Amino acid sequence: MNFRGRNKVDPNFNMSSMTDIVFLLLIFFMLSSTLVTVNAIDVLLPKAGGKTENKGTVAVSISKEAVFYLDGKEVSSDSLELLLKNVFSENSEQTLVIRGDQEVSYNKIMFVIDIANRNKIKMILAVKGI
Repeated sequence: MNFRGRNKVDPNFNMSSMTDIVFLLLIFFMLSSTLVTVNAIDVLLPKAGGKTENKGTVAVSISKEAVFYLDGKEVSSDSLELLLKNVFSENSEQTLVIRGDQEVSYNKIMFVIDIANRNKIKMILAVKGI
């Protein structure tokens, strides 16, 4: 009589379940890393599409010498907020375009962004393309 067991245990380790777990962890970390956002200023960027609606823009330019221009007219930094309030009270659908020279101090651009945030004005920060 042969009493050897028919069910032998295979001493080799099956790696397929381990690779499944590794791939699931990889997918989890890839998805969770896209949910992490950097603290940034909420800027409404223009949308690209087939048709564009021009609701009007108002431009604030800041020169190298830190001089403010509202649609090409020189304005003082003290009167800028009042002028922007007047312009956007007439048409709230307009967008503020902020154009700062690359050599202007960062706090001058932030000054205009703060005015837009306080008055809930939609804005775009204009940059030079590559």
